[in-house]
Amino acid sequence: MKKIVIAAILVLIHFQLFSQNQDLGKVTIEELKEKVCPTDTSAVAAYLFNVGKTYFEYSHDDGFEIVTEYSAKIKIYKKEGYSFANQSLKYYNNSGTFEKVNFSKAVTYNLVNGKIEKSKLNGEGEFDEKENKYWSKKKITLPNVKVGSIIEFKAEVRSPFTDNFPEWEFQKSIPVKYSTYSTFIPEYFIYNTHIKGFYNPVTTKDGKSRKIEDSYIQNAQPGINAGGAERINSSLEFREDITKYVLENVPALKEEAFVNNMDNYKASLLHELAATRYPNRPYENFTTDWESVVKKVYENQSFGEELKKSGYFEKDLDVLLTGITSNQDRMKMIFDYVKSRMNWNEFGGIYCDDGVKEAYKDKKGNIAEINLMLTAMLRYAGIEANPVLVSTRSNGISLYPSESSYNYVIVGVELENQMILLDATNKYSLPNILPIRDLNWFGRIIRKNGSSAVIDLMPKLNSKEIVNIMASVNEQGEVSGKIRNQKFDYKALVFRVNYAGITNDSHVEKLEKRYHGIGVGDYEVQNSSDLEKPIVENYSFTTTNEVEIIGDKMYVSPFLFFTLTENPFKQEKREYPIDFVYPNQMKFNISINFPEGYTVETLPQSRAVAMPENMGSFKYSISNNGNQIQLLYTADMNQAIIGSEDYEILKNYYKEMILKQTEKIVLKKG
Repeated sequence: MKKIVIAAILVLIHFQLFSQNQDLGKVTIEELKEKVCPTDTSAVAAYLFNVGKTYFEYSHDDGFEIVTEYSAKIKIYKKEGYSFANQSLKYYNNSGTFEKVNFSKAVTYNLVNGKIEKSKLNGEGEFDEKENKYWSKKKITLPNVKVGSIIEFKAEVRSPFTDNFPEWEFQKSIPVKYSTYSTFIPEYFIYNTHIKGFYNPVTTKDGKSRKIEDSYIQNAQPGINAGGAERINSSLEFREDITKYVLENVPALKEEAFVNNMDNYKASLLHELAATRYPNRPYENFTTDWESVVKKVYENQSFGEELKKSGYFEKDLDVLLTGITSNQDRMKMIFDYVKSRMNWNEFGGIYCDDGVKEAYKDKKGNIAEINLMLTAMLRYAGIEANPVLVSTRSNGISLYPSESSYNYVIVGVELENQMILLDATNKYSLPNILPIRDLNWFGRIIRKNGSSAVIDLMPKLNSKEIVNIMASVNEQGEVSGKIRNQKFDYKALVFRVNYAGITNDSHVEKLEKRYHGIGVGDYEVQNSSDLEKPIVENYSFTTTNEVEIIGDKMYVSPFLFFTLTENPFKQEKREYPIDFVYPNQMKFNISINFPEGYTVETLPQSRAVAMPENMGSFKYSISNNGNQIQLLYTADMNQAIIGSEDYEILKNYYKEMILKQTEKIVLKKG
């Protein structure tokens, strides 16, 4: 019994200490002296605590609003951690409807001559930034931040959007010693909760009665001036459900190679409005399935009604399609027409803003306006076309049925027993070659009859890059030659997007930087605007970095400056799927002439390596004929996404590939 009492006292002391440590302004000399994060010595900074709570306020005039308070205390260990002195919160700020954000208690603490010195945030360190017509960002920059500093701040966000509960992030890009989040939800609102990531918080639940006092002005005689007004005092009493979530010693969410969106795997908590049950009003259920989500989207005037609108493009299309009878050709003609006419205004969303007619007239619109317009045009031309709802890569993977799961719409054409996906917001896209932002697992097509179906957005065919190299090595070890580099499908799309409007000189500068200081001449790009053909780069080169001369021997890297020297997969274990974006093939055809008087002493052996289940493979074939070496190499990655369970296989595959690519040809003089 005595042991139980002692244990209970220790637990109480533990929570009392945590309670003290979570108070802003309670900074100790010991904390300021700490040199490294105890749980991660590589950390540039760490959250000593990150505390939040969300509750509801009520007024007669405005109804319920959601209030979220944040308190954070961060220790800076290295100069690279200075960026955490910059804090910001994004908020909705459209005319008529907006959120409010306020920072307070923002202080930097430093240890100066054995004493704690405080530097408070001043007016110059706080400002608002308008991102677009919908969103703004409140920013602060804490002063006097150094290695060893501790910064802390409090923030409050007030929002009228009760259906848009804030997401709480337990995990950050730096370690979090203690994260706690509490919700205080009135009985009138029912939310489903969703835990994301690989860490589950300790959860406790409670409840209590709450009373909100309110007063408002009521005009006894509508239409008469305020002389007839009276102040009414009122109160609202309800039960409040209280839930507390706690996670301790949360490791940093560290970037890994080939990850779609790290936020998909961040330990966080989401709330989805499931129902409301206001007094004297019927119970309203928002819990839904994907079919209900689709129905709701389609019935929205800014979606379904916009899709049905006509009379603004027919005359133009009639002229455009004159004499074209094939549905395949009609689809291509309409798609190219919309791409060339319309310009994306950089706004996403599944609903139209100004509407398709206005967008067509202005030749500019958001995602929904451009692609719903394309859908309507294709239907007018007799082609089976329907909108496809998508969650972009930056928006994350759709976890549960919800209207907010989608932020984008493209077009699905069912033609000749195949599904063809179109997105007219990118000038360089092609049928089934979508902008990279669209390639996020699955979308959902909405057909005219109200049905829907899951659509696989991921490419199935390998996008190829073929590099032909004709090179010669002189007696001083300098390599010179010509390169022809062809890029197909997604590789061509990425090139066109990245290099749109860039001069030849800029191309050359990028190549020379990417390939460690080679000299590039006679550079040209073919087919940059002819999307039906591959991108072709032709250029000459010189380099002195690919041959090592020791005595009477030359050591030559056969892949030259294309050699893959570092394995991108370094971790012992991998938690996240590996995302290559699209399947791809890399092919090299390399011919290297070496100087007279040299013979091949050592030539790497030909080799073929394949991963199980046709995930990927490479073939390396090398031969010597006279003073010429011929290398043929093909590497295929046949899956866009590989699960973390196959990480070890992939890591070893890359290890074998690098070993093979870094093998040297040994030439001997005499």
